Amino acid sequence: MSNQTSGRWIWPIDLSRYDCCGDLSVEEQNELHDLNCRSVTDRKNWSPRSQRVLGRLISPIDDVLDSTGCTRQLARQDVYGFFVREMYLRGRAFWVWESTEWPEILDTSRADTRQRDKLWNVRQYTVAVAYLLCSFSEFRAIGPFLHRSFAEKIFGTELLHQSTRSVIDVLVGWGYSEKRLSSSVQEAMAELLLRNRSPYIADLKYETLTSALNIARSKVSRQGILLISRVLHGLKITSREVAIRAKQDERFQEESLLSGIDSIWVEWCRRWRNTSTLANNTRLANYTRLLRMGRWLTQYHPTITAPDQWTRELAAEFVAAVDRWSVGDLVRTERLNQQKVGKPLSPGAKTALLGAARVFFRDCQEWGWIPRRLDPSRSFGTPRSIRSLIGPAPRVIADDVWAKLLWAGLNLQADDLPGAMWKRGPHDYTDRSLWYPIEMVRALVIVWLFAGLRRDEIIRLRIGCIRWSQGDTSISSEESATAKDVTCWLDVPVNKTTTAFTKPIDRLVGEAIEAWQRVRPEQPSNVDQKTGEVVDYLFSYRGQRVGKGFLNDTLIPILCRKAGVPEHDARGNITSHRARSTIASQLANSKEPMSLFELQTWLGHASPESTLSYVRVTPTKLGQSYTSASYFERNIRTIEVLIDQDAVRSGAAAAGEPWRFYDLGHGYCTYDFFNQCPHRMACAKCSFYVSKASSQSQLLEAKANLLRMSQEIHLTEDERLAVEDGAAAIEQLLSKLVNVSAPDGFIPREYSASKQDIMLLEAYNKNLLNNR
Repeated sequence: MSNQTSGRWIWPIDLSRYDCCGDLSVEEQNELHDLNCRSVTDRKNWSPRSQRVLGRLISPIDDVLDSTGCTRQLARQDVYGFFVREMYLRGRAFWVWESTEWPEILDTSRADTRQRDKLWNVRQYTVAVAYLLCSFSEFRAIGPFLHRSFAEKIFGTELLHQSTRSVIDVLVGWGYSEKRLSSSVQEAMAELLLRNRSPYIADLKYETLTSALNIARSKVSRQGILLISRVLHGLKITSREVAIRAKQDERFQEESLLSGIDSIWVEWCRRWRNTSTLANNTRLANYTRLLRMGRWLTQYHPTITAPDQWTRELAAEFVAAVDRWSVGDLVRTERLNQQKVGKPLSPGAKTALLGAARVFFRDCQEWGWIPRRLDPSRSFGTPRSIRSLIGPAPRVIADDVWAKLLWAGLNLQADDLPGAMWKRGPHDYTDRSLWYPIEMVRALVIVWLFAGLRRDEIIRLRIGCIRWSQGDTSISSEESATAKDVTCWLDVPVNKTTTAFTKPIDRLVGEAIEAWQRVRPEQPSNVDQKTGEVVDYLFSYRGQRVGKGFLNDTLIPILCRKAGVPEHDARGNITSHRARSTIASQLANSKEPMSLFELQTWLGHASPESTLSYVRVTPTKLGQSYTSASYFERNIRTIEVLIDQDAVRSGAAAAGEPWRFYDLGHGYCTYDFFNQCPHRMACAKCSFYVSKASSQSQLLEAKANLLRMSQEIHLTEDERLAVEDGAAAIEQLLSKLVNVSAPDGFIPREYSASKQDIMLLEAYNKNLLNNR
């Protein structure tokens, strides 16, 4: 078995003790021929001559069988027989068998039936000879193989268990279920240690993990290698984690993109893609648009193959072509929604195509690749007819649907989470240990429902992002539970438009986050790809951060099912970003709404224009604001009117006697069309005016048979100012009416208003102000 010296494992076979010559002597060849023809496998039945002649070939095999614990005589005989046969057939000793020969020799599926049965029984011992004596380690090339059992024979059960246990303990501490990962981790660990030819995890290298992952065949094997890599990185044994090479989206596979495009244009596009510093997704999206541009060139202008050949006339033609393109033009249509193929491109798609052209030509000019023959911002500018179709269109979730989602989020329970289902006997079982803890899911939901963050900001929140304050004083979370007028602050990480900032949020968010932090298992730190910092993510479990698709693909559908609402509405699918628009619109439409600049800061926008894209004024709020504005009411006043019923009944009114008296405060006006008189707010005291100090006025007020009524008067802007602004406005109104005739023909310039008259007019207008 394996040896241990000074705490380190020593290779069990000393190759310097053996004669490793690969050529067979004539005497060895004759003995191999004789033994193979007589099918003599038991060394007890070998002649003394065979024992002596084949000693240098059989002695290393004996040492390997002893080291791996092969005690069954029958198994040893089969191993001897296997190597005797193969060395005889190949005419060479096993020392010099090529690495390509071993898979053919050890793969049981390639042997005849009798040989396959024998080889299967002693397969791990024959592989041990290849591994320990000839450095063979391509186990995946020999078909199904039990790495764990083989590693126990090579390294010993105790050492293998210690290494595997050290990895499993870390994973369990991160939140993994031991019964679910033991088999995958144990088998993967055995394979990695064998490949590395050492039973210690401290000796594993990133390159070993990468090569093993690249040739892994099964999902279980890949999962085990990835988990081990995560642990080794967390333990600082390797500098980084290995990752499965992402299967790039078919839209970005070269073969599907380059058909029908001149190779010179393709090289220019690749050069730009490899030089641009735009975000990866933006860069790839623009790259595909540029290739589409190249396909248009090949079809309509095959002689134009490089950007330095473009002119303003060609750019204008391209802009016009884009404006007329339909869905599916110059692209593969298999991946498109077939119902949309043939319909005009959306304004946003046209803008994106022209934007990619602007960026491409601008960069090529700035980098000195091509001369400045045109201005990209003007030559590839988006036409006004397209820009006018693009505007803020926040996809706000309806109030009733949002209220149900809030209820579902606040009442989310563990039973609402899906689990792994399997059947055992007559019953079905659900295991939620493969899911995230309910505290983490609940915190994630509350943040989505109340914090108004982007999806990327939510999953990149960090441990300790919650702070509490009372006024200007910071307090602890324990003090916040009993203190009054407490403000909860959330530290938002760097996003796509602004640097890190802090925003106030509802205390429900802080309480949910702290409840998760209290039970969150210790997790390894991760590198924030946006900033390059090593951080501790809040929503991290089992050693990795929550995936970007978890909110939209898993969590929101769960909430919709619990709330009993559909996962999509007239504005599209309910996604994580629609909550941001909904919260912003509600804050802007509340009873005491946030201002535009306050909302801009709270959302983390770089400009108010971005904020306007998220806010939609509700019809109810618009109606309330319109009513509060009192546009018509502010221009309408009421005036008291006295009706002399005696004059009406006696017929005096028909004879021309005054019967309707408008109360001016300082007197009465008997003009029947008072509401049309230009001097009604600045009485010129014409013949229709009756002073309250006159005997006629006193006689009128003494009558008992008067009918008191009110009449609405629509004011002009100058009259409204006279009512609301006082003496200065009255004098201004009087100056405007100085040459305007009164109903009886009286010209006000012939009359000079006294200070007392102006005071009377002010009192009258004040009375109108109070009679809105």
